[in-house]
Formats: sequence, C-alpha cells, structure tokens
Amino acid sequence: MSDEHAHHHHDHAAPVSADDTGSQALAEALRSSFAIVKILMGLMVVAFFCSGFFTVGPQEKAVILRFGRPVGEAHKALLTAGLHWSLPYPIDEVVRIPITEIQKISSNNGWYLTTPEAELSGEEMPAGPSLNPAVDGYALTADRNIIHSRATLYYHIDDPIHYVFDFVAASNAVQYALDNALLFTAAKFNVDDILTRDQAGFRDAVQQRVSDLVEQAQLGIVIDNCEVQSIPPRQLQPVFAQVTTARETRNKLLNDAHSYENQVLNQSGAQATSVTNAAAAERARYVQAITAEAKRFGDLLPQYQGNSSLFVQQTFVQAMGQAFTNVQDKLYLPQRADGKPRELRLQLNREPSLPKPAATP
Repeated sequence: MSDEHAHHHHDHAAPVSADDTGSQALAEALRSSFAIVKILMGLMVVAFFCSGFFTVGPQEKAVILRFGRPVGEAHKALLTAGLHWSLPYPIDEVVRIPITEIQKISSNNGWYLTTPEAELSGEEMPAGPSLNPAVDGYALTADRNIIHSRATLYYHIDDPIHYVFDFVAASNAVQYALDNALLFTAAKFNVDDILTRDQAGFRDAVQQRVSDLVEQAQLGIVIDNCEVQSIPPRQLQPVFAQVTTARETRNKLLNDAHSYENQVLNQSGAQATSVTNAAAAERARYVQAITAEAKRFGDLLPQYQGNSSLFVQQTFVQAMGQAFTNVQDKLYLPQRADGKPRELRLQLNREPSLPKPAATP
C-alpha cells in the first residue's frame, strides 16, 4: 500500500515540476521582453523628442505653431537663424518664412492668349482676324485705345507676421494689387505714351499704384522692382508700325531743321561779332586820328594868333614845297604893279586828230 502510495505520489510530483520550469521560463521571457520594450520605448521617447530639433537658415525666419497658434507674442514669435526645438508634429508645426528671398508675381490679365511653351520657343499662337475677348486679355487707355500689357513684380517679405498670419494667401493679395495697378494705370495714360513716348513714366506709375495698394492692405512686403511690357494689338501691328515710322521721320526732319537753325545762328553770330569788332576797331582808329589832328591844330593856333601873315606864308611855302617836289617845270607869276592878281590861262587840247585821207577819184 505504501509502495503504491509512493508510486502514486511520484507520478503526481513529476508534472508539477515541469509546470514550474515552464512558468519560470515564461517569467524570464516576459522579463526580458519587458526590458526590451522599455529600452525600445525609451529610444522612441528619445527619438520623439530629438525629432523636434530643427535649423533655421540665415536667409529665413521661422514660427512655431502649437495647435495652430503661434508660440510667442508678435515679433517675439519669430525665430532667427540657428538651432531650435519644438514639440513634434502634430502638436507643433514649424512654418518657415523666406525673408530675403526675392518673390516674383506676374500679371497677364492684359496679355493675349499664349502658353509658357510658346513663350520659351518664341513661336506665338496665331493672332486671328480680330481680338477675342473670351481668351485674349487687354487694357484700355485714356484715349480709348486697346493695348496688350503685362507686368512682373519682384518683392521680399518685410513683416512675416502680417504676411503669414493675416492672410489666407498673401501672394494672392499681391497678385490682385498688381492686376489692379496695371489696368488702373493704363486707363490714365494715352496709348502713345505707354508704347513709346513715356514708357518709364508708365512703369513708375504702375509700381507706385502697387505700392499704395500694398501699404493700404498692410501685406508686410517691400517692392524691389516692377517690369512692364506693352505692345499694340497684333492685328494692328502694321498700322502702329506706320505711325512709328512717320513719327521717326518727323523727329528726324525736326532734328535736321534744328541742326541747320543752330548752324545758321552760329554763323550769323560769328559774322555779327566780326563786323562789330571791325567797326569798333575802325571807330577807335578814326577817333584816334581825329584826336591827333585836333591836337595838331590846337598846337598851331597860338602861332597863328601871334603872327597870322607870317604863319600863312610859312604854311603856304611848306605846302607848295611838298606839292612841287616831283614837278619838272615850275612857273612863278610875279605880282602886278597895280596889286591885281595875274591871270594865267592854259589851253589843254586833246590829242590832235589825224588828217583825213584824200578821197580816191
């Protein structure tokens, strides 16, 4: 009985020992698994927090949005260049703002139908017999003409807070301002001024209009440059070319006329100066001669007043001596006894005429 009991007890104890070994192995395995899970979870937590590090470049600023709201007040929310940390998405979101990068917006509302491929290749789509308002854009001028005009605006972000958070899409607001400025300004200018005579003035007026609209809307941008291109409708290109040719011919004629005018005026001025200088020189010489003659007569006056008959005789002799210097024959008429002057009569005939030849019988 005891042996049977012992045998029975031995049979019962064997399976209990196996269960204990399995339980211990399972417990060891669970402990190892939990340790690995803890390590993995720790690594995941570390990775989770490390993923929040980000770098802001030197040409940009950044804002951390926590559940959609910026972290920080006003401009204090702007993060400058360097390494920063935020909670990972979806708790935090980093919005990068390129403050120095030049942004570009184009307005083609006033331009005819075209494609980027056609622009690059230079092969335009056919103009057609007339402008199609359904697909072709255009602008109206102050003198009720139609032109094609387009503009490109270059700007950079000056106030990131306004630009990013005050508008759903601030670039769309800039686009609207440029479209408005182009069509509004075209209606203030005549067609010839836009196309030829005052292109720079038209461009400046478009840029000024954009600046005013941007300032009113407080978009937070600064305009760097505005480029404007305007052409007549392609259907009227030959007519506008003829007008341009006529204008150039007119300008050439006017320039030639002004050049000739300046040449004639310069020559006339030079001649007038020459005549004036010659007259002034002759006047000075004449006045000098008269002054010298007056001085000579003034010096002779006392001699005449002292003894007039002697002065007259001396002067007469001197004058006659000068007159008869080269005379071969000199005749003197003595004074008559009665005091009357002698009278000398000379007959000066012409060359004697030759005798006529005798008439032949």
